[in-house]
Amino acid sequence: MTDLVQTKQINEYILEVALNRPEKLNALTKPMWKKLGSIFRDLAKKKNKDIRCVVIRGKGGKSFSPGNDIGEFAKTRSNSKLAKEYGKHLHGTLAAIQDCPIPTVALIEGICVGGGFEIAACCDLRICGTSSRFGVPIKRLGLTMAPREIQALLQLVGRSVTMEILLEGKIFNSNEAYEKGMVNRVVPDQDVEKEAYATAERICDGAPMVARWHKAFAEELLYKGKISNKLNDLGYKCYDTKDFQIGYKSFLTKTKPKFKNK
Repeated sequence: MTDLVQTKQINEYILEVALNRPEKLNALTKPMWKKLGSIFRDLAKKKNKDIRCVVIRGKGGKSFSPGNDIGEFAKTRSNSKLAKEYGKHLHGTLAAIQDCPIPTVALIEGICVGGGFEIAACCDLRICGTSSRFGVPIKRLGLTMAPREIQALLQLVGRSVTMEILLEGKIFNSNEAYEKGMVNRVVPDQDVEKEAYATAERICDGAPMVARWHKAFAEELLYKGKISNKLNDLGYKCYDTKDFQIGYKSFLTKTKPKFKNK
């Protein structure tokens, strides 16, 4: 049986994680949520310290993901008890993506709706094509988005746009999505993969520990809203790394730094 979520090492530093159900436009199932969460929890372990960027995409070129497979609801979400059990996997996975210490890039081709957009929203950067579409039309199903899921949208686009997404349930084109801060960059459809991986390469060119520290700083500031003494002190740890020595010497000699993640 083909894995519905696949991983592929692109090079020494970049890992691709792909939703692999193209015949269903990568509609998400419970096993897919569980596998995706497992992958990202594993990525948080120290053994993966050499990976500098993770690119998430949907297979097939037509869709990142339209969200959850509605056909699965009768067995997995037909009442609040079942939905709560399902939600444990969904919320755990979104948290694992958002908390991943490694920088993440969402490579978005075509449809990015519902749970698909929630996954993309938990990534650090989002690159899409001109024909991409975004939204969370969950109100049409008579369902709410859970608070833990709304939190990612609030952090990404703020309260006003979050309310527009949820209350109107409209589908946004790529230009609207860019204007509202839902994506970082819009490129021609044929260039999405190229640009997403060029973005990943730019991330990998920097000092790996610095990228992870920047993610940690941003998360703590968003959640706590203040700078603790501990966080402030952590901001100086970079000066004790070998990569700092490599970086500033390369700057002075006008050469490209080759960071060692040390």
